[in-house]
Amino acid sequence: MVNQSNQVARGLARLLVAGLLSIWGGMAVAQNLFAPVVYVNDLAITQYELNQRVAFQNALSSPGGEKTALEALINERLQLQYAKRIGVTLTEAEQIEGEVEFASRGSLDRADFLEFLAQGGVEPQTFRDFVKAGLLWRQIVRDKFGPITVASDREVRLALSPTAERGGVRLLFSEIFLPARNAAEQAQSNKLAARILAGSSLSQFASFARQYSVAPTRGAGGRVNWINAADLPPALAGQLVNLPVGGIAGPLNTGNALGLFQLRAIEETTKPAPERVIVDYAAYYMAGGRSEATLARAAKLRGEVQICNDLYGVAKGEPESVLDRGEKDLREVPADVALELAKLDRHEISTNLTRANGQTLVFLMLCERRHEGAGEDYIAPDPAQVREQLLNQKLGGQADLFLAELRANAIIRQP
Repeated sequence: MVNQSNQVARGLARLLVAGLLSIWGGMAVAQNLFAPVVYVNDLAITQYELNQRVAFQNALSSPGGEKTALEALINERLQLQYAKRIGVTLTEAEQIEGEVEFASRGSLDRADFLEFLAQGGVEPQTFRDFVKAGLLWRQIVRDKFGPITVASDREVRLALSPTAERGGVRLLFSEIFLPARNAAEQAQSNKLAARILAGSSLSQFASFARQYSVAPTRGAGGRVNWINAADLPPALAGQLVNLPVGGIAGPLNTGNALGLFQLRAIEETTKPAPERVIVDYAAYYMAGGRSEATLARAAKLRGEVQICNDLYGVAKGEPESVLDRGEKDLREVPADVALELAKLDRHEISTNLTRANGQTLVFLMLCERRHEGAGEDYIAPDPAQVREQLLNQKLGGQADLFLAELRANAIIRQP
């Protein structure tokens, strides 16, 4: 009986030890999930939060992996910290309204959108935190820069593209693009941009371009050939046509760079300006950014692709997100893409742009450009909406510069 009792006791002990090891193992996994991956001013971003953001990106078919997700989380930590510092808060009603508005972009109500995210392993709190940071930051930017940011009547008229304002205008200018792929580059480029904007002669601007610009035009001192004002991003065209020769417009923030533009000449032509410009273009996203291997692959592809439809064959078997093909009003095209397209003729290609913090190369091809007049079926944009778009573009540039300043002043470290 004693031996049998001892055997039972030893068996129970083994089960107990196995159970404790299982519990401790589970706790270790949980601890690893919630272990900090980076500190932002001594506030941690955990591995769990990073995993959730990657899952969120994947659910939205947004390009980028862990690096893009971590950059976004760092920016949001800085935005939330600044909001707390100056006392900007949200009501629960404002939070819900923001979540409803975001979900509606995908033609879903809030409940259906949360269910859609759950299918991809995304927790409701992850979505809530994302929306909260965006709403608070929007309020901060409007409060801080809104009172000092205006869109002039002239700029609105130019964006509306009436013939009286834009007829026959073409521009000759030079460009400088300064690197801004991370906080350190942005901080350095902001200082240099301030020096250039403070006043540069044509020769000084060209010298800055040769020394600092990351654009392919650097070898030519930043000089760009004549471009119709109607083909440029409206906000940029609006600045340039109001400048004296030698005046500088910008900065134009592309996400990876800051653009500055110096007017060298302006002239009118007899050709009437269009009421609107429609661009059909294709953007094929290539992993690897401006690495030697990716640029070599892009150069090879350039020789194989004759028309935009050829890119469908190139992208066959890849995720749909790698090829963006569509026809848009120029006013709806991202400013950096619109500027590149303005330099291209039909079926020409540019590989000057990147996405995802420089990790993705944009193989950009102009398929077609149409200049359209004010026909009977044309409905002119609402001037109030155009003014709001111009203001948002300007506020977006101010917001990017301010966020870069916050990052430059923050202590961001790994454990």
